[in-house]
Amino acid sequence: MPRNFCRLFCLLIGTGICVFPLSATRALESPTSQHLETQLLHLGTVLSLVETHHPLLHGSRTEKLEAQGKLLKALGAFEPTLVNDWELERLVKDGKTKSVGFNDTLVQLRHPFGIRGFAGWRTGIGDVEVADIGIGRTNQPLLGIVLPLLRGLGTNPERGELEKSKLAEQEATLNIQQTRQDLYLGAATQYWKWVAAWKALALRQEALEVAKVRLQQLTRQAQVGAVAEFDVTEAHEEVQRRLENVIKAKREAEQEQIKLSLFTWQNHAPLTFDLYTAPEFPPLDPTAEKPIRKADEDLAQQRRPEVLQVALEAARNHIDLGVAKNNFLPNLQAEAEPTRKPGEFVLGLGYRFGVQLSFPFLQRDATGNQLQLEAKAERLLWLQRYRMQQVALDIDNARSALLWAEERIQATSQALIYARSLVKGERTRFRMGATNLLFVNLRERNVVDVEVAYIQAKAEFHQAKAFYLWAIGDWTQPVT
Repeated sequence: MPRNFCRLFCLLIGTGICVFPLSATRALESPTSQHLETQLLHLGTVLSLVETHHPLLHGSRTEKLEAQGKLLKALGAFEPTLVNDWELERLVKDGKTKSVGFNDTLVQLRHPFGIRGFAGWRTGIGDVEVADIGIGRTNQPLLGIVLPLLRGLGTNPERGELEKSKLAEQEATLNIQQTRQDLYLGAATQYWKWVAAWKALALRQEALEVAKVRLQQLTRQAQVGAVAEFDVTEAHEEVQRRLENVIKAKREAEQEQIKLSLFTWQNHAPLTFDLYTAPEFPPLDPTAEKPIRKADEDLAQQRRPEVLQVALEAARNHIDLGVAKNNFLPNLQAEAEPTRKPGEFVLGLGYRFGVQLSFPFLQRDATGNQLQLEAKAERLLWLQRYRMQQVALDIDNARSALLWAEERIQATSQALIYARSLVKGERTRFRMGATNLLFVNLRERNVVDVEVAYIQAKAEFHQAKAFYLWAIGDWTQPVT
């Protein structure tokens, strides 16, 4: 009898030691994280790294330079041009073969309204006479103008390209904002996945340590005959099961870390996480005001690059449509300029004046261009309606994600309370001999699973907040 009592006493003491509470598994950190608390990797740091170092965002900023190039190229059509023209002809004059001609030095100018002109100086070569505005015998100033009276006056293809090039910088800004929005959303989403994965790994590592301590206690008790070998085998199996879960969690944590490194660049390379650890989840603010759908929708339509890009494309199409309508007008232009043909100049012809009229009879080219541009304008109108509705649905989707993520947090927190109560009761029953080690293990597994679900619920809530900020266009500007 005393011997049996001794075994029972050892069993009770041992189980009291080996089945200690798992409440410490909540929000665990590895020992190294306590020493690296000043190096916690927060979301603001991640977004700052994206803004300052990410290659895709740096690459999108080159579109500003490209926009400047488009503007300079369009301005090149109206750039003054210096011309030096040397013309010479051989002819028979007064029974003699002579070489006569001229040398022109002039500057050609072109105005965006379609007016073209030039000014310069002409020097005659050989035995020539100047018919108009002569200076001396062979020299004269050069002045000329070509004035469109209908088609091309005020509206012409070159001016249209200039007006469209002025929109290039705005387009570049929208493309940069779109890139920033997408990168911020991807970085924030991946960041919370990374935090959740490392929190889950810490929980499973703690559960593994509990199983190892229990196995050591049961092994010592089995050596003195206080417990059956069956319980030791059960403890061995539980250690291996939890070890498998830890290995799987490590792989998931490293995978999320690798994905996060695609967003966290520093010194032209992805950031290494050797000196960083995951922080705690920010607490929920029960006093936070609920977003107002109509106000957020109006704000998003003013911010979201997808909507603004359609409006910008419509502006470019409107410029092309104006040029296409102008092409229906007859090509009527007045000209006043000196002759530029050597033969006419040598024969004594000076300045020429004229009015030229031309127009296509069926206007098929202008009609075809107008039809295409009008069809594009209607297509852009439908696209703009779709984008505006898409923005509204994105906001609804984000609001729904926030609502149900918060509901899930409340549900999993209640489930966690019940799971901890059940495992506590199961341990009590085990100490009293009313249950076995298998049921204790099952209860502890359930606690860990609910803890992991609680972590994932909090991660999904913060991912939903990131999605909401993206939906209202809050990330079009850099995070400060």
